[in-house]
Amino acid sequence: MPKAVWTGSLTFGLVTIPVRLYPATEPKDVRFHLMDAQGRRVHYRRFVEAEAPEQDEPAEVLPEAGSPPEGTARQPDEVEGEIAYEDLMRGVERDDGSVVLLAGDEIRSLQPERSRTIEIEDFVDLRDIDPVYFEKSYVVAPQHGAEKPYALLLLAMERSERAGIGRFVLRTKPHLVAIRPAEGALGLETLFFGDEVRDARRLAGEVGVVEVSEPELELAGKLIDTLKTTWNPAAYSDTYREELLERIAQKEPASLPEERPGIPSGSQVEALMDALKASVEEAKKKRTRRSTRKRTA
Repeated sequence: MPKAVWTGSLTFGLVTIPVRLYPATEPKDVRFHLMDAQGRRVHYRRFVEAEAPEQDEPAEVLPEAGSPPEGTARQPDEVEGEIAYEDLMRGVERDDGSVVLLAGDEIRSLQPERSRTIEIEDFVDLRDIDPVYFEKSYVVAPQHGAEKPYALLLLAMERSERAGIGRFVLRTKPHLVAIRPAEGALGLETLFFGDEVRDARRLAGEVGVVEVSEPELELAGKLIDTLKTTWNPAAYSDTYREELLERIAQKEPASLPEERPGIPSGSQVEALMDALKASVEEAKKKRTRRSTRKRTA
């Protein structure tokens, strides 16, 4: 059972349904870690980029064999120093090239509070929503005791073929959402806002003015009918992922070098010596006290 990403209530009119939100998909991408040739993990560090020194004319230097491509490596003299995470700022570059900086606290002060309720504001024809507006899919599940109003809303939406439109805040981001019937349950689709979707007609060009003859159109329709079938997602698979997993299963695990005990630094050695000397002196004092008690006894 996946972990719920949100718990709250779904409302329409005066009806309130306690629900939980679960991810509807489970990506199976193979996730890689960056490692060196011996199989040791590679970590990133945050550095300030120094301004490049001005040159009269850039010298043409050919890269040496085996050198990383331009932009993938940075020379030590091109950075000023490592930056702590708490000192990082968020920068936005404007159209004129200027940069505006915002601190983390400043951004957090503007973030909306997390929603506890998704209120359905409108019901629209599901067919009117172009799939390009769908961003991410979730399953809306009823909490214990809310099965009856949940089933009522589900059946009513299936019969009307309508989707409920609402808003809520997930984590720190406001979302426009569509609630819809989805194979015996309620599904929730986060939607792109209208100004986030590009105009497809502008990108495709003037295809509307191209003349197509009726015989051409009929022949294209016959081809579509020939390839027509019932949608079955199980009929399609990610062959790249399957081949990649097969290759991983065939390879031998990397032989990691044995970890050698680290050599203590000078300050560590001095601290260790001081602790040992203090321990020896304390042991001598304890022995002296025990000898004194024995003589007096």
